[in-house]
Amino acid sequence: MKTACAYIRVSTDKQEELSPNAQKRLILDYCKKNNYQIMDEYLFIENGISGKKADKRPQFQKMIRMAKSKEHPFDIILVWKFSRFARNQEESIVYKSLLKKSHVEVVSISEPLIDGPFGSLIERIIEWMDEYYSIRLSGEVMRGMTEKALHGGYQSSLPYGYRYDNSHSCPQIYEPEAKIVTIIFDLYNNGKSFLEIARYINLLGYKTKRGAAFEHRTIQYILENPFYKGYVRWNRQHHEDHTIKEQSEWIIAKGQHKAIISESLFDQTQLQLHRRTLPYKAKSANSMSHWLSGIVKCSSCGASLVIKNNRYYQCGKYNKGACADNHYISIKILENIVFDALKKIFNSNEFTFISNDTYKTADNHIQLLTVQLQKMEDKEQRIKQAYRDGIDSLEEYKENKLLLSKEYDILTAALKTINEATAKKQAANEIHSVYDIIKDESFDTAVRASALRSVVDHMVYDKKKDTLKIFLYL
Repeated sequence: MKTACAYIRVSTDKQEELSPNAQKRLILDYCKKNNYQIMDEYLFIENGISGKKADKRPQFQKMIRMAKSKEHPFDIILVWKFSRFARNQEESIVYKSLLKKSHVEVVSISEPLIDGPFGSLIERIIEWMDEYYSIRLSGEVMRGMTEKALHGGYQSSLPYGYRYDNSHSCPQIYEPEAKIVTIIFDLYNNGKSFLEIARYINLLGYKTKRGAAFEHRTIQYILENPFYKGYVRWNRQHHEDHTIKEQSEWIIAKGQHKAIISESLFDQTQLQLHRRTLPYKAKSANSMSHWLSGIVKCSSCGASLVIKNNRYYQCGKYNKGACADNHYISIKILENIVFDALKKIFNSNEFTFISNDTYKTADNHIQLLTVQLQKMEDKEQRIKQAYRDGIDSLEEYKENKLLLSKEYDILTAALKTINEATAKKQAANEIHSVYDIIKDESFDTAVRASALRSVVDHMVYDKKKDTLKIFLYL
């Protein structure tokens, strides 16, 4: 009696396939009729795994290692069909050749082969047909999923902030998470980094859908996902290694679900993401001849005003004949205009937030912080009760209370700072600090240029109207 093993696999498509139990039953029946013995430890079963790549099948790899080992525990590998062993003809030939050197044969119980060269030929034809079927099926599945995506269909797990419910066919906004999403967009558009936002959300005690802490990449994924503005994105990653495809291959279509973030705020966020990640091609602050170089734009053509003869600024395209409007202005006068504009901002708070969602998200901050403060009261009661019941010692009670007190101070301090008036006050304070630096001639050009760029994206000078518009990062 020969010792055999069984390799049983059901792929993800599950079309024209038998279940694992059905395959097992047929293989065991074949063993009885042909005097083969299979021990339980030699049943290798993989469910929901494609046969395209052998290195993605752990049970298959385990079986191959055992077959090639010195112990040589079985003489034959039984499969329901050759397609269960592999759907890639090249890999099938390689692995069967390796097994043959170890005197292990692969047998399909439903595709008997004749002896001799014609048997090998038939086996190759079967392998070729299996691979062709796999390619054709993959193409049809891809076409079907593409068509569904183009019509705004949903075919992947929902992002943070959405849930399915029984009364609706499309995803619904889940308010407890949606508030976090709005805060993430708000914080990023107010200059916070991915890491700073993650730390803040974790401080509030919130977790991802999988119960994990927020990370740099979690925040980035949320900010880049058009699902939040009401669109479906599909075909973004390669299935095999999850690397990102060329953007031209993505499918983005209008979905049927409600947006959490307005299109204007989402698009503004994408612009900020692009600006912050794009390599800065302009001259570094260290090489600038003046701290305003490159940041003041022409109101007519949008080109930067460039310094000439260390005496005045002029539109970079005007001297080349590409701009019709003269924007000549002396360095000293332009500096004074900038000083006056910034001073007016921090003295009178005369500026507006571009995003209409800014104050709505401030309300969300307040709600979330209030909830966390209410939870703090529950925590305090629990540690008191633990001490009364003798679960915690006096030292443990004191330590827990100290930690709780620190967390309470952080939350209350955050709560005090979140409202329209203080938001503007904080922004004005930042601008005032920058004003003090650029006004102080004891600082070198690089320091003054860097300070200005920490709050100012760009400025637009209109010589005809004698106005200067300042666009802030705030």
